[in-house]
Amino acid sequence: MIELKNVVKEYPNGITALKGIDLTIEQGEFVYIVGASGSGKSTLIKTLYREEKITSGIIKVNEYDLVRMKDRQVPYLRRELGVVFQDYRLLPRLTAYENVAYAMEVIEKRPEEIKSRVIEVLEMVGLKDKIRRYPSELSGGEQQRVAIARAITNKPSVLIADEPTGNLDPDTSNEIMEIIERINQQNTTVIMATHNQSIVNNYVHRVITIKHGHLVSDQEKGAYRYEA
Repeated sequence: MIELKNVVKEYPNGITALKGIDLTIEQGEFVYIVGASGSGKSTLIKTLYREEKITSGIIKVNEYDLVRMKDRQVPYLRRELGVVFQDYRLLPRLTAYENVAYAMEVIEKRPEEIKSRVIEVLEMVGLKDKIRRYPSELSGGEQQRVAIARAITNKPSVLIADEPTGNLDPDTSNEIMEIIERINQQNTTVIMATHNQSIVNNYVHRVITIKHGHLVSDQEKGAYRYEA
């Protein structure tokens, strides 16, 4: 479970990105975080995997208290989270297989376990035939599939996706969403920040709307209603 209570995030330049956010997300939910550029949704996403520390309030992810935890504990938190970004963040000199395997190597999984799991997740995202390709040899959609495979290879309880379809055409975006839907059906919590109105309205889930740092709407099976 993820729990935020009166979460405030102030940046050194004086901007307050989050203003008293209260939010609870249960295990297995699929939640969209929507809002205009500058609304605070990306900041909110970053606080969940502690790329950003909150200024005040309470934030808990599973058994981790992100306010009280020491920096040395952060890698253990992130082992329970999979994170997917708009710009893929693949290592350019590694193949698709090696990019995914790297996520398991850094936590010292056994080689035979790595090989089996990497092939399994690349097959799940439809890339078993391209495991030896480098990122430069893959389309944007294929690179995002590799990024998703890397994010789920350690079987995280939570998948965090920050604009995962932002650089993709509509057909490819739908293919990516079908993969994320299947991941959610395995009881993985999905939290997805997005500007994509079509995605939100076609793949219906809970919708959290952020505006000027405030949580202004929380709709079960909601729709994207754009507000400037």
